[in-house]
Amino acid sequence: MYKPSGRGGGGGSTSFLATGAAAFLATGAAAFLAAGAAGAAAAGAAFFTGAGVCASINNEQAPVSARINEVFITMHYIDRAASLLILLALSLHAQTAKVSILATTDLHGNIYPYDYFSQQPANLGLAKISTLVGEIRKQSPDALLIDAGDTIQGTPLEGVYQSFKQSGRLPTGVKVPARALAIDPMMLVMNAMRYDALTVGNHEFNYGLENLNAARRVARFPWLSANTVSSGPNSKPFISYLEKTIQGVRVAVVGLTTPNIPNWEKPENYKGYSWEDPIASLKRLFEIWGANKPDLIIVAAHGGINKTDASENFAWQVAQVPGVHAVIFGHSHGEVEQLFNGDTLMVQPKNFGASLARLDFEFNKDPEGKWLMSSRRSHLIKATAATAPDESILALAKPYHDAAEQYLSSPIVESTAELNAATGRYEDSALVDAIHEVQLHYTKADVSLSALFNTRLVIPKGQVTVREAAALYVFENTLYKIEGDGAMLKAALENASRFFESCQTPACDTGSLLAKGMPGYNFDMAEGVTYEINLLKPIGQRIENLRFKGQPLQPNQPLTIALNNYRAAGSAGYDMFKNAKILWQSSDAIRELLIDYYTKKKSFPTTPTNNWKLLPESARDRLLRQ
Repeated sequence: MYKPSGRGGGGGSTSFLATGAAAFLATGAAAFLAAGAAGAAAAGAAFFTGAGVCASINNEQAPVSARINEVFITMHYIDRAASLLILLALSLHAQTAKVSILATTDLHGNIYPYDYFSQQPANLGLAKISTLVGEIRKQSPDALLIDAGDTIQGTPLEGVYQSFKQSGRLPTGVKVPARALAIDPMMLVMNAMRYDALTVGNHEFNYGLENLNAARRVARFPWLSANTVSSGPNSKPFISYLEKTIQGVRVAVVGLTTPNIPNWEKPENYKGYSWEDPIASLKRLFEIWGANKPDLIIVAAHGGINKTDASENFAWQVAQVPGVHAVIFGHSHGEVEQLFNGDTLMVQPKNFGASLARLDFEFNKDPEGKWLMSSRRSHLIKATAATAPDESILALAKPYHDAAEQYLSSPIVESTAELNAATGRYEDSALVDAIHEVQLHYTKADVSLSALFNTRLVIPKGQVTVREAAALYVFENTLYKIEGDGAMLKAALENASRFFESCQTPACDTGSLLAKGMPGYNFDMAEGVTYEINLLKPIGQRIENLRFKGQPLQPNQPLTIALNNYRAAGSAGYDMFKNAKILWQSSDAIRELLIDYYTKKKSFPTTPTNNWKLLPESARDRLLRQ
């Protein structure tokens, strides 16, 4: 069972499991002592069968798919109950114990091992992760399985469902029956995989609280966030931590969420919620536990590593809190197999279900019966081409997958030329200009800023579908119009130029020209001005000949700027925008604006405006050749 901290709860139908656990504690131990491990296992299985299956089947008001899912999950728990009761029996007098934790993070709606934009197989997704988890559970049936957040947003598979949940209408081109899309697909699959907990991520709020709560209600595991608070009667809207006893060892998994959500989300999407400092929230839990703290304390943090600024990425600072044994972290889409911050173990599985983290802890009992940790370690298990997807998971998600494919195949516009995004970060591209055109249309701003998010994109000559338009803007960002000036814009472009290294020679013919520390999706390009980026100059002095309406742009020149919500929040070094006045913001994602705009326009830009370029030409030519 999970032990709540505060009044918040998990999925509503977990109550029969809690009741079953309580019944076992009252009678199962005595049954074991009288009848042995096999008798206790049989008694536990019988209880789960009687209470669990009947509770599920008798819930006639639930949608058919939800009731089938409940029975499916219950049967898994019956099987698991027998194994766990036997393990409990064996551990009653054990002097050693081994606890295993399995973890994913930033799944972003990935279930099928498939890239929806390229239509190619991909070594990622929960169907492959389920196979890896199943193999581990054959040897370690009591291993916990947790996720560190950003779960119910991302792929078109999840996006079509979320849009349907919001509007009550299926998108154009989708012929899958609405009743087949009864509940959130990620919760459906994670229930089947028997996840034990999920930490709330920032993208859980992308579709608003109604969609968030709908997903949470059908989850058969708690959603964790110790630092999320509410202004309503329930000050702790989420469970702070999961507590379970494994082989006699008390294990706590604490969930912590990045507190920057108000900087990224529309206020109505998190109405009534706010976020405390995650470190303070964690320390408060230690005060509550006091001398009775669990034997193993793990933090599942939706926040990456920033050693100097913990406002968004706080995992490093969490690992420094005395008493924390391990931190599983996400949000930053990196991959860390094993890192020690002092004695604290840190690990980050790769996003999208590309790898599964496994943490193993070994314990010995001291003469007083207290568990002492003797070792801790972690490693990553990658989803590879040799990893067969779990067919039962694919079957559960198939209606959602089919709906996504039907939607993505819908035609929206014609292109008179083939467009390739491969060099779109080294020279102006019609594909980036297509984003600028939409942003300037809806905001009526002076200048537009956008990155190229997908350099693998190819728009074919002829019919362009939703798939290509969605692949051009793969994130769920919304559009902002802010008040700024020439100095603000120049500072933003200087920050963007950090994507490149300075030339080591006048000919720019040695060393890398691409910086390792800045992802390409943070390299913003501007439309509405002309400028050059001179790589012979140091960072901060690279933007030259910056002009607005043909004239040199003065620092005090008023400008309105179109950009996405993440940039407006100051992310990726764009802090010059953080306190700017917001003049307008969209209610729809930029991707939806793109699809709507070009569906109505019926033509797609094929020639770039060439309003910016890299200097010297030798640097640009070298990048274009690579």
